[in-house]
Amino acid sequence: MSLKRGPCLWTPIPQSGPAPCDRYKHSCCAHGDSVYLLGGRGKSLLNDFWRYNVVRNEWTELDCSCENAPEEMEEHSMVNYQGLLYVFGGIIDSGYSGNKTPLWVYDTDKEEWLRWQGKNTYSQLAPVNRKGHSAVVFESSMYMYGGYIDMKGSSHEFWRLDFVTGAWADLTPDEAGPGPRHGHSAAAHLDCMYLFGGLTGLREQSDLWRWSFSTHSWSSIRSHSGPSKLVGHSAVAYQDNMLLFGGGGAQSSPTNGLWRFNFLTQAWERLAAITASSPPCKMQHCIAGLGPSYRPQPRGGHTPPGEGPLGRPRHAGARLRPFKNRCFPAEGSIELDTFCVESRAAGAESRARPPAPGGTCLTFENQEAFGKGWTDVDESSAEDLSFPLPDLLLVLGGRPMGANPGISMWQLTLTDL
Repeated sequence: MSLKRGPCLWTPIPQSGPAPCDRYKHSCCAHGDSVYLLGGRGKSLLNDFWRYNVVRNEWTELDCSCENAPEEMEEHSMVNYQGLLYVFGGIIDSGYSGNKTPLWVYDTDKEEWLRWQGKNTYSQLAPVNRKGHSAVVFESSMYMYGGYIDMKGSSHEFWRLDFVTGAWADLTPDEAGPGPRHGHSAAAHLDCMYLFGGLTGLREQSDLWRWSFSTHSWSSIRSHSGPSKLVGHSAVAYQDNMLLFGGGGAQSSPTNGLWRFNFLTQAWERLAAITASSPPCKMQHCIAGLGPSYRPQPRGGHTPPGEGPLGRPRHAGARLRPFKNRCFPAEGSIELDTFCVESRAAGAESRARPPAPGGTCLTFENQEAFGKGWTDVDESSAEDLSFPLPDLLLVLGGRPMGANPGISMWQLTLTDL
């Protein structure tokens, strides 16, 4: 576990150009230096699809109107595997899932929705539509737990989708395990998945469970400290920790607490935030982790040759693009504390000056050298320069929605933890 240097410094990210409206019950996931956001509920149910480029602080709306794209949805899941985004559940019309497994796939390279060609038929087992479930990726599979199924309530179903073969497998335990729940969180670390909180029927939970991918068994993790009963929170793994943000009770107000669970010590710690920079209380939001710690690490050093169920060649990892900056130190190497990220429309003058208070910034290590000895360069030469994107945690949207029409966004530099 990295040493804590002080209270967390959260930074709001104001939006100056086209951006999705504020929302909750949406889904998001990261790929490279971008975050993809789909659907949810604002003033009405939504089916829009957006990509956010962290380096440029720029949103791009993507097509979600073709035949292979999903319709309006909420409380669905979205995960990334080798540049393919897998979306499951969230359909309002529960009868829809009786005719088709509610699974959609988006190719980030081709920028198009693909027709799923898994090996399930109507006679084979496959999960039905649900909301508020969790989904994580381990090796070449997606593991999906629980959710709320219309006419059945909270579910304890546990499914695995093999990305290579396209086949589903039912891993639902007979007795031991977290039991029925929805609105919980899940995060994968090494060969385990960690599941926290959620609702069982109308009862909030504060228990933590661990699933071992190697032994195929559940175990309960008991602790004298930790978050209270939470629903609608989000969690993400970071190095040897699980970071859990927000959420609330079914009948209580949302919180803005950030908790850290250390996988090695099995202990919880609530992380303090600088009072002036505390993010708003949120539930039914999304969080995403980006940076070097989230780059895919292929096991065994290679991926077997062949094609997946979508007819697309499998490759060893997601395509990564470095953090391209348009300036470089005139002399020597300079460690940055803050680097202001402006819109592409901003001119050279705005890119060169120090960030204004409340601006959109990425935070680095050393404060003393910012703004000294920088030289602006043209676009062509900037392509040869790269600066590593730091480890970041983004919080997107959530209830209650903000007063501004654009989506609420907050950022935390994880290397400060």
